[in-house]
Amino acid sequence: MSGIIFVLVVSFFTLLVMNAPVAVAISVSSLLAIFAHGGDAGTIVAQRMANGINSFPLLAIPFFVFSGYLMGRGGLARRLIDFAALFVGKLPGGLSYVNTVTCMLFGSISGSAAAAVSSIGGFMIPEMNKKGYDRDFNVALTATAATTGLLIPPSNCMIVYSVAAGSVSIAAMFMAGILPGIVVGLCIMAAAAILCVRHGYGKRPETAEEAAIRQMGFWRVTWRAVPSLLLIVIIIGGILAGVFSATEAAAIAVLYAFLLSCVFYREIPLRDLPGICLQTGLTTAVVMLLIGASSAMSWIMTVANIPQSVSSALLGMSENPYVILLAINVMLLLVGTFMDMTPAILIFTPILLPIVTKLGLDPIQFGIILIANLCIGLCTPPVGTCLFIGCGVGKSTIAKVTVKAVPFFLAMVISLLLITFIPWLSLAIPRLCGLIEN
Repeated sequence: MSGIIFVLVVSFFTLLVMNAPVAVAISVSSLLAIFAHGGDAGTIVAQRMANGINSFPLLAIPFFVFSGYLMGRGGLARRLIDFAALFVGKLPGGLSYVNTVTCMLFGSISGSAAAAVSSIGGFMIPEMNKKGYDRDFNVALTATAATTGLLIPPSNCMIVYSVAAGSVSIAAMFMAGILPGIVVGLCIMAAAAILCVRHGYGKRPETAEEAAIRQMGFWRVTWRAVPSLLLIVIIIGGILAGVFSATEAAAIAVLYAFLLSCVFYREIPLRDLPGICLQTGLTTAVVMLLIGASSAMSWIMTVANIPQSVSSALLGMSENPYVILLAINVMLLLVGTFMDMTPAILIFTPILLPIVTKLGLDPIQFGIILIANLCIGLCTPPVGTCLFIGCGVGKSTIAKVTVKAVPFFLAMVISLLLITFIPWLSLAIPRLCGLIEN
């Protein structure tokens, strides 16, 4: 079995170093490992990839992706920014809080951190530049704040985790992410507050746009944002009430986003819909290819007893569960720096879930811990998707932004530790809703 592990690990990392797509690296390394094991590699990989995506809950992913694209181009960002400005815009360093709160709202509605960076960053970064905030600070804040939407439901990565874990309820995962997502957002806002006070950001006079928002009045700005915010209420409320499943909720989200963007706001002309459908298909194809390839890798890892070996190593290093959880967090933080979220969830869930359950950790809490870890990887080099998009939108460089992002990384790590060692944050709302036992 050691030969299979050697082939799998060496081929996988070699392909990554050669800059091969992650899905290709996973599938080819799995193919080579199965060949080394002596099986019919081509047949097994094909079967496992087909079975990996043959899951009803995964149908929610293309629907949520489609609704996210509609929301991203449908005028939601501007309305949510105005809404957030009502509550935190007047505070010292107010635009940094507006940025963070809007990313939390938009990320949760769209279900995409990348969409939050491009949509919110496209407006907020230039506005913050005008108000005297440092450009690299603005990009770093947007890239990190955008990841909070992956913890606040609905979230595609929670659906992927539920499928990978097997018996974890998607509805319970959705509800479990609310408080952790808020905690991460508050920690990022605290770091932004310290930096704004220290460097004197945001002290320029009120802009014409801000004056216009203030003159519109509280109720008018709120009314403009309510239709967008209702999407969260419809999805979560419908799932909890048992009106529809998470997959059906995703389809309803598409219908609602279409009516909002094309009929109510009229931001998207009907002639643009084919292009949005094409983008949705391409994104979904990438995600499904990653899921299928990761399913093949999970099979050969199980054959090679890798989960059992990792479990024995971690449980043997210490009898203290806190030490083991810290070791798991460090490992996941390292994984997140070079691996995309979807394959990381699919590969490491079957490896680590048996370990944490032996420690008495609820699978739902572990899912939130896993996602929180990988969210940090989305805004760290060398593979940070949000970091790259933010630098493109903000017209800065990875090196400059990474330096400014260090305080936000620390804030996210602090929030990760809180999520890890305070189970109540992840489990309180699912228990209150009757989704898990007390």
